[in-house]
Amino acid sequence: LTADIQSAQGTRDPEVRAPSRSSAPPLALLQRVERAKLAVRVADSRCRRSRRSGGREPSLPTRPPGIALDDHHHCLVGWQGRMWPGAARLKAMGSWMGGTVTAPNEKEKDSLRHKGATQPGLWYDFPWHAMGDWKYLLYLPFVVVLALGLDDADRWCFHMMAVCVLRFTQAWVWNLLSRNHFISGKTRIQGKGVEFKQIDRESNWDDYIILQLYVATAVHCLPFLYCSNGVCHAYRNFPLYDGKGLVKMLLIHAGPTEFIYYWLHRALHLHSLYARYHSHHHASFVPEAVTGSVHPFMEHLMYTINFAIPLLGTWLAGGASVAMIYTYLLGFDLMNIIGHCNFEIFPVWPFKVFPFLKYIIYTPSFHSLHHSRVVTNFCLFMPMYDWMYGTLDPKSWDLFDKAAAGNAVQHAPPETVFLAHGTELLSVFHLPFMSREFSSKPFQPSMWMYILWPIAVPMLLLARLFGTVFVADKHRLGAMRIETWVTPAWAIDFFFKSQWGRINRAIDAAITDADKAGVKVFGLGALNKNEALNGGGALFVKNHPDLTMRVVHGNTLTAAAIIKTIPADVKKAFVLGATSKLGRGISLYLAKRGVTVVMLTQSEERYAGIVKDCPEEFRKNLVHSTNIADGEGVACWVVGRFLSKEEQHKAPKGAAFHQFVVPPLDELRKDCVYTKLPAFTLPENAAGFKSCEMTMQRRDVHACHAGALVHALEKWTHHEVGAIDEEKIDRTWDAAMKHGFKMVC
Repeated sequence: LTADIQSAQGTRDPEVRAPSRSSAPPLALLQRVERAKLAVRVADSRCRRSRRSGGREPSLPTRPPGIALDDHHHCLVGWQGRMWPGAARLKAMGSWMGGTVTAPNEKEKDSLRHKGATQPGLWYDFPWHAMGDWKYLLYLPFVVVLALGLDDADRWCFHMMAVCVLRFTQAWVWNLLSRNHFISGKTRIQGKGVEFKQIDRESNWDDYIILQLYVATAVHCLPFLYCSNGVCHAYRNFPLYDGKGLVKMLLIHAGPTEFIYYWLHRALHLHSLYARYHSHHHASFVPEAVTGSVHPFMEHLMYTINFAIPLLGTWLAGGASVAMIYTYLLGFDLMNIIGHCNFEIFPVWPFKVFPFLKYIIYTPSFHSLHHSRVVTNFCLFMPMYDWMYGTLDPKSWDLFDKAAAGNAVQHAPPETVFLAHGTELLSVFHLPFMSREFSSKPFQPSMWMYILWPIAVPMLLLARLFGTVFVADKHRLGAMRIETWVTPAWAIDFFFKSQWGRINRAIDAAITDADKAGVKVFGLGALNKNEALNGGGALFVKNHPDLTMRVVHGNTLTAAAIIKTIPADVKKAFVLGATSKLGRGISLYLAKRGVTVVMLTQSEERYAGIVKDCPEEFRKNLVHSTNIADGEGVACWVVGRFLSKEEQHKAPKGAAFHQFVVPPLDELRKDCVYTKLPAFTLPENAAGFKSCEMTMQRRDVHACHAGALVHALEKWTHHEVGAIDEEKIDRTWDAAMKHGFKMVC
C-alpha cells in the first residue's frame, strides 16, 4: 500500500519500491490507494482527538496497518495531514492549474526526464528554459547599463548585479563545503549518494536568481506603488543602511512570510499540486546545497511574491535600505542552503542552553526529515509553525543530536579505494566538490575554467607544499563501499624527478592509512603506478610486506581490453611502447597465441628480458625492431606512446591503431581505425556516481579502475603490482564479464 500511495502521489523514496503492475487495471490501483488513504485519515482523526485531550507535544498518528516505515528515518510514509476547510477549493485550483492529465507517450517521457514532477503542470518550465546556457544573456542589459554609466541614483543595476554574484559565490562555497568529505563527512545526515539524474534535474538551480532580478527591477522601475495625500511613492531612493529597518524586516519575515509559506507548502503537498509541481523538488531524496532553489517556474512565482513581503513591508514601514536588500536575499539563500546541505553545522549546546531556539531556527537535520518523510516539518525556517499546527516530526531532535555527534550515518571504511590524480592544471575544477556542473560531464577545458585559471595556480603551489591524499567521492557497487581518492599532483609533476619523492610519500601514507582502516583493495590509477616512479606499485609492497590489503595497478584488465579489440585472425602485430608493463604483457600474450610480434624498442637489454620471460617454444614469435619503418607492412598497430603525423603515416592504409597511450592519438588518418582507450561501463548495481572520471562518459571508468573493482569482487588475495602476468589476462576478463562490466567500444 505504501508503494501504491507513493506511485499515486509521486513520492520518490528509493527505500520503498513498487512491484511491477503492468497487468493491473488502473481502477484497481486507485481503489487500493483510496482504501489506504481512508485508513490514514482515521488514524489522523484519532491523533487529533488525542491532542485535544491534553497531549503536550504534537505527535504523528499511529501507524495504520499496511503503511510502511522508512528504513533510514523510521518514518511514516504516506500519512496525509488534513487541511483547513478550504482544502477542496485548493484541490480544484490545483486541477485547473495542471489541466487534464493524460498518460505521456514515449516521446513525452523523454522530455519529462529533466523535470522530476510526475505530472508537470501549467507554467512548469521557466520562460527561458529553451535558451539553455544562453539564458545568461539575460544579465547583459544590466551589464550594458553599468558599462555605459547609465545607472540611476540608487545604483540599482550595480547592487543587483553584486547581489547576483554574491548569490552564485555563496552557492559555490556551500557546494564545496557539503561535498568535501573532509569537512562535512563526519556530520553527514543521509549517507546515500547522488546520481547524475538529480544533477541534470537541478542544473537550472539558478533560474530563480534571474527571475527575482527582473521582478525586483520591474518593481523598482514603476513610477509609483501608491499615492497618499497627493504624493506618489516609488520603490527607490534608499539609504545605504537603516538598523531599525532591518529589525522590521526580520519581524515581517517571521510573521506573514513564514505563516504564508507554511500553508502554501502544505497546499503544495496536496496530490494535484504535488504531482504537477512540488514533486519536482522532492525527487531529490538526498538534498544538496542548491536543491533548495530547485522548483518549477509556477512555484517560484508563488515564492517570489511571498518573499517580497518583507522587502515591500519594510519599505512601507519606512525602513528600506540597500543593506536590507543584501541582507534579506543573501540571508534567505544562506538559510535555504543550510536546510539542504545534508550535513549538520549547528552544535547541540546552544539548543540545550536556550531551548526556545529549536522553534526559532531550523537545522539541516530538521529539514532533511521533510525530504525523507515528506509529510512533516513543512516550515520555511522556523519550526514553531510545525509545532503550532501539529506537523513537527517527533524524531527531529533525536536526529539532530545524532547528526551533530556524527552518528546519523554509518562511518565504515571503504572496501575498495581507487587512487587518481590531476591531469592538466584546469582539471582541479573537475573535482566533485569544486563544481557539480563541470564534474558531471566528461572533462573538457571550457571558457569558464580559463576564467577561473588564476585560482588553479595557487592551488597547485599549495598542493606541492602541504598536499596530502584526499577523498574526492564515495560510491557503491552493490553492497561494496568504494571511494575515489586523489593524489595532490598533476600530470606534469610526474615528469619531474624532483617531485617523485613527494608523490611516493603521499601514496605510501595513503596506503598505510587505508590498510589500518580495513580497506581490502587499493587501486593505483594512471601515473600513480608509473614504472619509473614506483615499479608499478611494487615499491609499496616491498616497503610494507605485512600489508593485509591488496595493492592493485589494474593493468591486467587493461591489457585484456586491448587484446579483445585485436581480431582473432591477426597474424602479425607492431607494438610501440613494447617494453612498458602493458606492452610487455600484450606482446607475451600475443606471442603465445601464435602472432608474430614486432617490438619497437631501442633497448636491447629490455627486449632480451622480455624474450627470456617468454616460453621457449614461442620466442620465435618475438621480433626486435629499432625502426618505425618496420611497421609499414603491418595492419595491426598496438600503440603505447605518442605518434607524430609522420609516424602515423608509416602505417598502411586500413591499419588499426589499438592504443593505450594517454592522451589518445589525434585521429589524423581517415583511412585507418582508432580504438578508444580501454574503459568499462559500470554494472547496473553501481550507485552514487555523480561525477565523470575525467574524459570518460558517465558511469564509465578506466580499465585499471575496473580492474581494481574486479579484484575486490573476486576477493583475490594476491597483489597486482609490477609486471603483468599474462597467464591471468583471460581469467581477469572473464571475471569482469561475470560481474556485469561492459567494455566501452
